[in-house]
Amino acid sequence: MLRAGPVSARVETRTAAVCLSLLVLALALGLVGLCRGDTWDSPATALTGLLGHGDSALVVQQWRLPRVAAALAFGAALGLAGAIFQNLTRNALGSPDIIGLDAGAYGGALFALTVLGGTAGQLAFSSVAGGLLTAAAIYLLSLKSGLSGLRLIVIGVAVNAMLMAFNSWVLMWIDLDVALVAVGWNAGSLNGLGWSDVTLPLLIIAALAALTAALSHTVHQASLGDELALASGVNLSLHRVLIVFAGVACTATVTAVAGPIVFVALAAPQIGRRLAGASGVPLLPAALTGAVLLIAADLTAQTLLAPVALPVGVVTTAIGGCYLIWLLSKDLRKGRTP
Repeated sequence: MLRAGPVSARVETRTAAVCLSLLVLALALGLVGLCRGDTWDSPATALTGLLGHGDSALVVQQWRLPRVAAALAFGAALGLAGAIFQNLTRNALGSPDIIGLDAGAYGGALFALTVLGGTAGQLAFSSVAGGLLTAAAIYLLSLKSGLSGLRLIVIGVAVNAMLMAFNSWVLMWIDLDVALVAVGWNAGSLNGLGWSDVTLPLLIIAALAALTAALSHTVHQASLGDELALASGVNLSLHRVLIVFAGVACTATVTAVAGPIVFVALAAPQIGRRLAGASGVPLLPAALTGAVLLIAADLTAQTLLAPVALPVGVVTTAIGGCYLIWLLSKDLRKGRTP
């Protein structure tokens, strides 16, 4: 039992140990990220620069730290969004990038770039609006199963394909300079991010994490089934509106800044669940696993073809594709769908 003043929470020992281990690993990888540049600095030099001392202070604080903070926060947001939708759909494939929410958020961002001025606020608002509209369309098309079941996943995959085709069509007709920016951004990249790019998204993600934490108890109650959730006093209608908004806003915020970074939301919740040995999809292990996966993928993207820094989405796509094949083959061997 963990207590902080009047607030208390019951946490399983294994889950607490896994979360602590993932947090330490994420911070260790973050330190490696602070050391990574055109030349590798020692951890002592990076920490000294982080504290504002030494010749490396400007490089560490203004160039490397925003990227590391974005990788950790964005990875956590994607892991959280994946856990939300996998709990809602009760399916390991129910992640935003599979069911079309990423494509919808990207479409909203394209609207902001091509029709509006393309400012940071417009990108954030349009991405969230695109994701929410996509979620509403998927829900309306899958009313027979509500927000759970394989029907929603299949409809989401179809909507995702149509949105990707529509986004590609838009890219063919817009101005060439804007199209080049949008295509590069579509790969999902943390290259060139500074504090001006990530400050607002970090604040939004912190607020969404607080909202999700407040709803975490009802998330797990609702994942047990509608009947049990209603019997335990959960207002399912209000809960679903709030939690879907939180999940869509998490993935849309990341998309607005870095483009669609795929497969982190798919893999992180299931890896976190297996590490914690949980029957459901716990939110905190999923968020911490997402942070670890994205910072590790970004370090790989920076190092693989150095001095050329690959978009991090290239690495997550390669890793996530292997994970998806493994997940499908594992469940097919058991004679069931994921």
